[in-house]
Amino acid sequence: MTEPQTRCGFVAVIGAPNAGKSTLVNALVGQKVAIVSAKAQTTRARLMGIAIHGQAQILLVDTPGIFAPRRRLDRAMVAAAWTGAGDADLNLLVVDVQGGITPEVDGILSRVAQMQRPLIVALNKIDLVNKGKLLALSAELAARSNPKHLFMMSASNGDGVADLKEVLAGAVAEGPWHFPEDQLTDATDRMIAAELTREQIYAQLYRELPYASVVETETWEDRPDGSTEIRQQIMVERDSQKAIVIGKGGSRLRAIGEAARHEIAGHLGRNVHLFLHVKVNPRWDEDRSVYRDIGLEWSE
Repeated sequence: MTEPQTRCGFVAVIGAPNAGKSTLVNALVGQKVAIVSAKAQTTRARLMGIAIHGQAQILLVDTPGIFAPRRRLDRAMVAAAWTGAGDADLNLLVVDVQGGITPEVDGILSRVAQMQRPLIVALNKIDLVNKGKLLALSAELAARSNPKHLFMMSASNGDGVADLKEVLAGAVAEGPWHFPEDQLTDATDRMIAAELTREQIYAQLYRELPYASVVETETWEDRPDGSTEIRQQIMVERDSQKAIVIGKGGSRLRAIGEAARHEIAGHLGRNVHLFLHVKVNPRWDEDRSVYRDIGLEWSE
């Protein structure tokens, strides 16, 4: 008997900020590989989640939200998103049904129409709107984008995820797998550790701290007892932001570190000793090394 042919392909997960792209990637992979936050523009660089369905390996490229860029970091994030879309075998457009066709979504639809790539549309967060609005939006998006498939789903609670995964598995081309079966992402452990700390900064300081912060993993040492010592630097733009991150008597920084340490240890599967410090750098988003560390291209 002939064994079933393996399949493998790249799927760019694109959309406006806060559409739920990272949540959907995590749901499709079946494990957390991308950080999530209610804060828009959480994802900064292209990160790949690797999902398996039957004989298919689906390489999900989680891209930054596409929006009108204002500064260098914004331009680099949007460029990363469009590069991911251009390099992929097919595009998966995630639309937050609460916002509908916003100016950002409208611009994305216009651009993907010019790309010679199959398109699948996922209407996300359907549990948050009424049926009438959902049906009207789906009809408009179907007319505008003429997708191969259109799904209604809620990535946060899993509704529709299995159906989408099955279609993606059938949509990628026949060919050998690119990664081992047990690999879930292409991101390094150092990058994931920095992202998990940044996720805790967003979770604990969502209202107080603005978007302008970055985490760098400075040193990484695997100890003889099997644990790992990690030292990270949190960079912010102003002294007032540093005070917020540290908190009274260092309480907030300790809370961020403890929560991040727990998440990193869970990811690595071993004990972690995490040491954090905060640095003020008003122009961190003009530092080439920061872009390199978070996986973005430097653009003039």
